[in-house]
Amino acid sequence: MKIWSLHGDGKSVAPGEVVAPSERLNWPATIAIGVQHVVAMFGATFLVPVLTGFPVPTTLLFSGVGTLLFLIITRNKLPSYLGSSFAFIAPVTAATASAGMGSALAGIVAVGILLAIVGVIANVTGTGWIDKLMPPVVAGAIVALIGFNLAPVAWSNFEQGPLVAAITLTAVVLFSVLFRGFLGRISIFLGVVVGYIAAALLGELDLSAVEKADWIGLPTFHLADFASAGTWSAIAMFLPVVLVLIAENVGHVRAVAAMTDKSVNASTGKALIADGVATTLAGFFGGSGTTTYGENIGVMAATRVYSTAAYWVAGATAILLSLSPKIGALFNSIPAGVLGGVTTALYGLIGIIGIKIWVDNRVDFSRPVNQYTGAVALVMAIAGFSMSWGDFTLGAIVLATAAALVIYHLGNLIARVRKTGADDGGPIPAVGQLGGDPQ
Repeated sequence: MKIWSLHGDGKSVAPGEVVAPSERLNWPATIAIGVQHVVAMFGATFLVPVLTGFPVPTTLLFSGVGTLLFLIITRNKLPSYLGSSFAFIAPVTAATASAGMGSALAGIVAVGILLAIVGVIANVTGTGWIDKLMPPVVAGAIVALIGFNLAPVAWSNFEQGPLVAAITLTAVVLFSVLFRGFLGRISIFLGVVVGYIAAALLGELDLSAVEKADWIGLPTFHLADFASAGTWSAIAMFLPVVLVLIAENVGHVRAVAAMTDKSVNASTGKALIADGVATTLAGFFGGSGTTTYGENIGVMAATRVYSTAAYWVAGATAILLSLSPKIGALFNSIPAGVLGGVTTALYGLIGIIGIKIWVDNRVDFSRPVNQYTGAVALVMAIAGFSMSWGDFTLGAIVLATAAALVIYHLGNLIARVRKTGADDGGPIPAVGQLGGDPQ
């Protein structure tokens, strides 16, 4: 494992330079940046257990442990923080309601194991086959449908405290356009703070559990349950999440490589293995599934510090925070109205991220195969399609993901054999300027 070398004078980063993963600033600066990474991930990471009913301290613990495991497995070459993945919210919510928390945890374990297997394959063969399985129109549809499928959950919380929810939502949007840089990237977290204060002023806050909680104590652990009758039906709902985690991890590695060194791309397979191992461990003992975090990529881009040393600090800090039951009780005291406001924005943003994948890759929606890949998948997810055979049920996310994959690949095959022109012809040409002198 690499030992960090000191970058420059250890105090600052010169214009045009970056602190590489194998370098570090002096330890006071490294610790400060590591803590900043915790702040960046915190707003999103704590929301997942709050929304799914999982213990917040347990999720924080496995988030920190997962980050350290990630650094070890990637041989300290890839800077990354593993926070709670929002892709798990819909299947965890559905599985917990139908079969209990143990079955939901079993689903998380299944995703982790499958992701690790994909990582092993990618480490041996490369990632080209992933791009073929999930071209932009399919990847965008899968990400978008997971966000839009959660719309009813946002509304159910929103209507429990409409005024507080509206204040929270307004704050989230306002902070995102009012601030630039780091503060703008944590607008979700700031919106929750504003909503929480508003709820307190309106008398909608119950802090009795916070007062009773100890300052120091071990997190609450729950075991994955593979024996219950509804577990295997629940696990099926989780399988599409693997595709999202693959896309997120691959995207993260490529982003870091673009900002530092192209050789980082060689760690893609190890990154998938590491996230799979971290997710599996979390699922076995009651934590939320993990993924690499875009918020922390933003911090690296802003600071130009890509040192893995900062992530060792961040992981250790998260573990320390998890050892305070009072912190967990504080987050569990967030009123439904606040959650309704923030998730209205958050779930919509997940959907928009999927659409952004389409835009960034210039998906040609004049082609019927692309049209129906996105259209059918989104309607199935939003409407909540499901199919049951006895006790075995396939939910909307599974069906919509399967529909996107089948329509795209089978539709392309038929269209190309028949030469109808309905297949995916690749990205549309970039649109140039209108009028004026060429640039």
